[in-house]
Amino acid sequence: MSTPVASVAALLLALGLPAWGGDGGSAPAPDLEPPTTAGHSGDGRNAFSRPVPGLAGEARLDFSVGRSLFRRLWVSAPASTEAADGLGPLHNARSCAGCHPNNGRGHPPSGLEDRTPGLVLHLDIPEPADESHRAAVPEPTYGSQLQTLAVPGHRAEGRLRVTYEETQVTLADGLVVSLRRPTYTIAEPAYGPLHPATMTSPRVAPPLVGLGLLEAIDEREITAAADPEDTDGDGISGRPSRIWSAEQGKVTLGRFGWKAANATVDEQSQAAFSADLGLSVPLHPAGFGDCTDRQPRCRTAPNGNTPRYDNLEAPAQVTELVAHHLRHLAAPARRT
Repeated sequence: MSTPVASVAALLLALGLPAWGGDGGSAPAPDLEPPTTAGHSGDGRNAFSRPVPGLAGEARLDFSVGRSLFRRLWVSAPASTEAADGLGPLHNARSCAGCHPNNGRGHPPSGLEDRTPGLVLHLDIPEPADESHRAAVPEPTYGSQLQTLAVPGHRAEGRLRVTYEETQVTLADGLVVSLRRPTYTIAEPAYGPLHPATMTSPRVAPPLVGLGLLEAIDEREITAAADPEDTDGDGISGRPSRIWSAEQGKVTLGRFGWKAANATVDEQSQAAFSADLGLSVPLHPAGFGDCTDRQPRCRTAPNGNTPRYDNLEAPAQVTELVAHHLRHLAAPARRT
């Protein structure tokens, strides 16, 4: 994807964002497919924020604009700018970077008062699903994940409490180490009890470097490495994830997310826009995000869907730029 510079400039003006991300200029060069490593040591707080080598011209500008949108703090609707409102009503963060600081990994909360995003609790109930889709069935009241934040006038779904049990383990060489076993509970559930069969899946926001490399691998190479019966005896029974891709309109290989539930970088990014930020996007056009029909005030709250932006809060121009940024984040070279 290469967004015309004039269109990018108009988008930047509407969002009040800087026109350049501070990476420095370089001579125009073609976009790189597939991405490569950054060729640097990976030291420093911005080690996961660098573009692939040689990215220049419009592709480099798109990368910088995508980074600005990735860091954008969204606000609730209605707001003075239609291009930046629509947060929530229920959400886990105000920006993509809130869960992925410097494109790196998030972390679990240190205590009940720690509201730093970076870990979300997915919620499912055990209902039969179509074998070809293997779709999760969201918890009927709280949806697909627990939203721990809310815009003014609404109640967050609850608070994620993490407690730890220390266990002493003796390694083969006699060294004794201490391991912590986490337990996750939902404190102060605001919309009543959860389904008694609710299954929880805590997921820490992963680092984002190298996503373009993973997306560039030919599907045949991945499926050829499958070994569901562990015929080679290495103790690993690798099975490819087959999922329904809304973007492609078919069952295909899942690659992204802790459960390989999305086929492309763009699908994974749009799912996070919807579930984590409560923003409507092309693949998830509802302005209320993950709110269920048992949360009617959330579903009928004002949203940022507007005809000016294709009746969405984060239209395709935004999601494509963010996906372009993520695809071209360079993985630091391996240290020697």
